Amino acid sequence: MQKEAQVFFQYPFTVKWMEVPSTADSSVRMLTAVPKRNFKKAVDRNAIKRLIKEAYRLNKEIVVNSAGEHNKNIIMMLLYSGKKIVVFKEVETKIVLILQQIADSL
Repeated sequence: MQKEAQVFFQYPFTVKWMEVPSTADSSVRMLTAVPKRNFKKAVDRNAIKRLIKEAYRLNKEIVVNSAGEHNKNIIMMLLYSGKKIVVFKEVETKIVLILQQIADSL
C-alpha cells in the first residue's frame, strides 16, 4: 500500500518522504538535493551534500530502527533550501530533528 508523500519544512531543509511497498527487509533510502539556483559553484553544492550525508550517516539509526520495528520501507528527500553554507553542527542538529519527526510519524 503506497501513501502520498509527506512534506514538511525544517530550516534549511525541505523534507519529502513516503512509505513504499516492501519487497524484503525494511530499509531507508535518502536523496539529497542542493539547487544550482542558490549555489552556482559545483564545489559548494558538493560540500553541502557531503555535510548532509555525513550527518545522516552518524544519526540514521533513529529512523532505521523505527522503520525496522514497523517493518516499513521509507524513501526521503532532503532539499537544502538555505542561501548560505552552514557549519556541520547546525546541519547535524537539523538532521536529527528531521529523523526524529519521521520516526515519530511511523
